[in-house]
Amino acid sequence: MLADSSFANYIVRSRTILGPIMNLWLRLAWALLRAWRLPRIEPGTTIERCLRVWPGDIDINGHMNNGRYLTIIDLMLVEYFVRSGFARVMVKAGWRPMSGGAVITYRKGLMPGQGYRLRFALAGADQAWSFMRFEFLREDGTLCAAGYMKGAAVGRGGLVPNAESYALMGQAFKAQPLPAAVEHWLAAERAVMDGR
Repeated sequence: MLADSSFANYIVRSRTILGPIMNLWLRLAWALLRAWRLPRIEPGTTIERCLRVWPGDIDINGHMNNGRYLTIIDLMLVEYFVRSGFARVMVKAGWRPMSGGAVITYRKGLMPGQGYRLRFALAGADQAWSFMRFEFLREDGTLCAAGYMKGAAVGRGGLVPNAESYALMGQAFKAQPLPAAVEHWLAAERAVMDGR
C-alpha cells in the first residue's frame, strides 16, 4: 500500500512540475512554427495577436497570473525576431537573445477563457538595446496591462551593437528616440541597481 501511495504521489508531483514546463515548451514550439509561416515584417512594424486565457495561466485569484503576462511577452518577442529576420541573423552569428528588464502596469484582470489582444511594437532603440512597447487589451478594447521591455543580442564579447545586427540584415541602423516613460524607467533602473 505504501509503495502504491508513494508511486501515486510521484505521479502527482511529476505532473505538477512537468505540466507548466510542457505548457511553455508547447507554446514556444507553436510560436516558432506560426512565426515561420507568417509574412516577413520590417523592424519597427507593430504586430498583434489574438489570444485566450488558458487554465494554466490562472492564479489563486481566478485571473491570469501577473507573471504569465511577461512569459507571453517572451513568446511575442520570439515571433517578432523570426518575422523580422533577426532570429536568422542571431543563429548564424552564434548570438543569443537577452531580455535586460521590463516594466509593466496592471489595470484590469483577464478571466479564464477570456479572449484578448496583445499589441507589440518597437518603441525606440539605442546603440545596444531595443525597447518594445506591449499592451494587453480585452476584446472590447479595454486596456488591461501595458509596459515596456528591453532586449538585445549577446555574443562572446557581450552586447552586440544594433548597427552590427542591422547590417547583417542588410539594413542601416539609426538610433530612435526613447519615449519619456522609458527614460524614467531607465533612471529608476539605475537607482535600483545602485541601491538607492
